Amino acid sequence: MTLPQARKVGLPLMNLVKFKGIPILQQLCLEEKLLRTSSDNWCIINDGTNAPTIVMGMSGKPSELLELGHVLQDQIPVIRRFTGGGTVIVDHGTIFISLICNKDDVPGVLPYPRSIMSWSSLFYNEVFQGIGDFQLRENDYVFGNRKFGGNAQSITKNRWIHHTSFLWDYEAKNMAYLKLPSRAPEYRLARSHTGFVCRMKDYMPRTVFIGKTVQAIENYFTVEPLNLDADSAVHDTEFVHSTNLLTKQELEEACASMHK
Repeated sequence: MTLPQARKVGLPLMNLVKFKGIPILQQLCLEEKLLRTSSDNWCIINDGTNAPTIVMGMSGKPSELLELGHVLQDQIPVIRRFTGGGTVIVDHGTIFISLICNKDDVPGVLPYPRSIMSWSSLFYNEVFQGIGDFQLRENDYVFGNRKFGGNAQSITKNRWIHHTSFLWDYEAKNMAYLKLPSRAPEYRLARSHTGFVCRMKDYMPRTVFIGKTVQAIENYFTVEPLNLDADSAVHDTEFVHSTNLLTKQELEEACASMHK
């Protein structure tokens, strides 16, 4: 037995699925299904998504979070996902990494948001070691005081998901679809969207980041690469997703309510 093989003995198995630019709605529906119906550990990596899309947390209210006039005019899709967290606009410049874990397979991590966030910062500290001034600030990943990763979670009795949208790049004009949130991290200091975030591409190449993430996973799990059909999860009639695409009517009604 070689040394690398010896290190993997006893590590739990994690399925690794890599996508290139699949729609974020498909990805979220797949993740929700895997969290609820699978008993395996999963890492989902999606390198970009196919079109600019707004994604809100499960309790997000469009009238409070979005510039609905611009969103409707430009026909930007709006999704309400199954996890908590804030609102983001994602596109081909976003890298998505999701970890779906059995609680007993990550020793020392309790099934509570703060414990999972703390573990995730240690995990990504391995990825960003020697690159920028990486920190976990409140619930965000930052270089210095500028955010480049937004996190959200969902926790069930025996499992949890921690997923992150990483801003490898972004188009400044797309930030105009988002309102300044009424509840913002203290370290934001009332900065505009573009003054608050930074681009990961200024710190490391895209492929290097993905490669280092997979290497970090191998410190905790025995990784098994798999091919998976994300589209089938969206059209699965037996599993009811709470993730949904908001209709034009829902957005128009939210917009109208603002003017009453």
